[in-house]
This record gives sequence, C-alpha cells and structure tokens, in this order.
Amino acid sequence: MTRWCLALIVMVACAGGAAAQSKSKGIRLWNLTTETISGFQLSPAGKTDWGPNQTLNDKDKEVDHDERLRIIGVEPGRYDAKVSYPSSRQCIVRDLEIRADAVFSIADKDLKDCTK
Repeated sequence: MTRWCLALIVMVACAGGAAAQSKSKGIRLWNLTTETISGFQLSPAGKTDWGPNQTLNDKDKEVDHDERLRIIGVEPGRYDAKVSYPSSRQCIVRDLEIRADAVFSIADKDLKDCTK
C-alpha cells in the first residue's frame, strides 16, 4: 500500500510539472511600434552577429502593431535588435533585456539609427 501511494504521488507531481511546462508561452516580442514589422533579428548587445529573421516564425511572416511574436532559439540575456519594415526602413533597438518565458516590447521611441 505504501509503495502504491508513493507511486501515485510521484505520478501526480510529474503530471503537474508537465502541465506547467506546456502552459509556458516562451519568449515573446510585443510590437508597440506604429508600423508592421517585416524583419526582426537579434544580436548579443554591442555586437552585429545578427541571428535569423524571427518574423518567419509568424504565420503571415509579419508582426502587426499590437501583435506578439514568439521568439525561438534565443537564450535570456541582453540583445540589440535589427527591426525592418516593408518600406525597406531598418532601425536598431539597443540593449533589450530578454527574460525566460516573458514578453518584451519595442515602441517607436526605442528605434535608433534608422535608415531608409
């Protein structure tokens, strides 16, 4: 009987942990700029080692104003971002703090060094 109770407790604990992990939404970008983003790349802060275009993770390959985008393959830390728009404009956002399972946002005031 004691073994059965112990086994039941272990199974419940494991199921609870799995359920908590499945509810995790990962790292997400919240686009608070006034335009639709067509490209979003991250690089460790202070470097220009741009990673893949994260907008390709979205079903329509763009991130509209007030839309959230799941960020894949990025560890928590500080990053610079290259933000691209359909008009060919590109801007940099410096020193973003990205935390595990959290939402970070960018707004027009964060955009620096924009080019057309």
